[in-house]
Amino acid sequence: MTAPSIPSVSPAVSSLDNGPALWSPSPERIAGSALTRFQRQLQRQFTDYADLQRWSIDNPAEFWQAVWSFGEVRASHLAATVYRSGAQFFDATWFEGARLNFAENLLRRRDGHPALIAYLETGARRELSYAQLYRQVAAFAASLRRLGVVAGDRVAGMLPNIPEAMIAMLATASIGAVWSSCSPDFGASGVLDRFGQIEPKLLIACDGYYYGGKTLDVRAKLLEVAAGLPTLLQLVIVPLLPDTNSLTSFAAWPVLSFADFIANDATEIAFEQLPFAHPLYILYSSGTTGKPKCIVHGAGGTLLQHLKEHRLHTDIDADSVFFYFTTCGWMMWNWLASGLASGCTLVLFDGSPFHPTPTVLLDLIEREKISVFGTSARYLAALEKSAISPRNTHCLDSLQTILSTGSPLSPESYRYVYREFKQDVCLSSISGGTDIVSCFIAGSSVLPVWEGELQCAGLGMAVDVVDESCASIAHGKGELICRQPFPSCPLGFWNDADRSRFNAAYFSRFPGVWAHGDFAEKTPHGGFIIHGRSDATLNPGGVRIGTAEIYRQVEKIPEVLEAVCIGQRWQQDVRVVLFVSLRAEAILDDVLRESIRHVIRDNATPRHVPAKILAVADIPRTRSGKIVELAVANIVHGEPVANIEALANAEALEYFRNRPELEF
Repeated sequence: MTAPSIPSVSPAVSSLDNGPALWSPSPERIAGSALTRFQRQLQRQFTDYADLQRWSIDNPAEFWQAVWSFGEVRASHLAATVYRSGAQFFDATWFEGARLNFAENLLRRRDGHPALIAYLETGARRELSYAQLYRQVAAFAASLRRLGVVAGDRVAGMLPNIPEAMIAMLATASIGAVWSSCSPDFGASGVLDRFGQIEPKLLIACDGYYYGGKTLDVRAKLLEVAAGLPTLLQLVIVPLLPDTNSLTSFAAWPVLSFADFIANDATEIAFEQLPFAHPLYILYSSGTTGKPKCIVHGAGGTLLQHLKEHRLHTDIDADSVFFYFTTCGWMMWNWLASGLASGCTLVLFDGSPFHPTPTVLLDLIEREKISVFGTSARYLAALEKSAISPRNTHCLDSLQTILSTGSPLSPESYRYVYREFKQDVCLSSISGGTDIVSCFIAGSSVLPVWEGELQCAGLGMAVDVVDESCASIAHGKGELICRQPFPSCPLGFWNDADRSRFNAAYFSRFPGVWAHGDFAEKTPHGGFIIHGRSDATLNPGGVRIGTAEIYRQVEKIPEVLEAVCIGQRWQQDVRVVLFVSLRAEAILDDVLRESIRHVIRDNATPRHVPAKILAVADIPRTRSGKIVELAVANIVHGEPVANIEALANAEALEYFRNRPELEF
């Protein structure tokens, strides 16, 4: 059986810099990969990855059934029909007749192997084996049942990335209830904008958390949240503050500590057997343009998609130690949690990735022998700006894969990883989102890594780049779409019975086709480049420019920490305005401005060069760390920002308001 072929490195060149591949997998890594074993299971010959990917979208029923088998999905009833198309993209049905439980598939391992290793910023470490995790989930689930929580009810978590969040989610899923979470740094109105729409019966929350060397007490905020959720039957508190009397703050509520809530004799879990499309999660859009959309994801689709991405794309198995830096308010937490279905060890961390030192996450790689390390483009860029060389300060022998998402990874960051981390590592920049709780563009441990490029379209995902008429573009930039249904397509939005809002969000631009909202480009190697969000693209002189194209160049400037770029309406056209946040000792003078313009002009085009370059003290971001170009553009144009609570640092918007430099 032939494995996916690896293009020859010497004659092949990158579409970005005409250089060779930064990394290619060894024959031994390819031969031992899950993808090679998967092809043996299929008993089919494929010439290369692209051939396998085409087959996977041409034969959806056969492909996804093979993923089900390879992932050893546990189910009480198998499907009568794997795939049936519908009148609309989102009417497709998957695995009709199957009955399964999401949590049962994540808790199939029940031995003494570490399931969760958790760190707080304070350095506190906890470890739970699979056997211990199962017992605590059993106890939490039993208490949910006694409370009267049943399949379809909602359970909400306002928690840091700690074991109790995983336990509560798994217990919720085990009885068929629906889990929804956010991080405790959200303001009270931001939490209520989310949980208030879904009417949870139980809220599990912390009394405080630690970040950047600070102890943050959230009890007053939590009281406000509880008061705004009239459907609550129970409040469960995970005490993290030094104060031993945290529960007295909530005396007016039916409240229990986490320990008291799970204080029962339950040792087994009665996993509810539910349809493939039974609701599992409610996730939320960023909410920067209005109240957050409540995106409902199904149990079977989430499980199957994550098994595919973890095993076939990332080679996660029972021996892996898997880390992703995330909060409970970002879909990467849900993605990380599914690693339990492969029997691996998850490493959780809550706090600042730069406190008490900039190397705290690198310390975890060495200490816990992390093999798959997930982070963001912003984190890697910050390490490079800080001149940190992990290969010289840490033992990275265990590290096999680095994953990056959240924003496009710059070519400079690719080079930095291979120069300063490790030469023999698969660096996979991946792209998808909350909308699909998974990836459209994925990584692969059997494919080369090319500078600035995402490696490949995900298996089973009919991804394309198209023009305004939805015609495929082989070369050049266009809209990222998906032409065919996939199992992790959302079930819809909460309280959107006729799916009108759901249809408008993804299918109004190209009827019958999922429009993801990314501005993208195919590469000659079968990969992709993401140039930014479509709704944030710039149009000077009618030419579309992705903001990521400018960020890639600005990140080369040593004095610049971060930047945000917008198009300002100006004299019946649009002009490019760049805002930069500088190092403490740097000054934005004419010399630095010209240096920035020079780098952009030489490495992009004259159209990319900003008409204005202005300094700001901070760049506004969502709570998952994404730059909010639209919110900045609204402020510059004197328009309201619909949902300030969606921002982690809303005060930063004031740096952009009424700037006199933008009046001429």
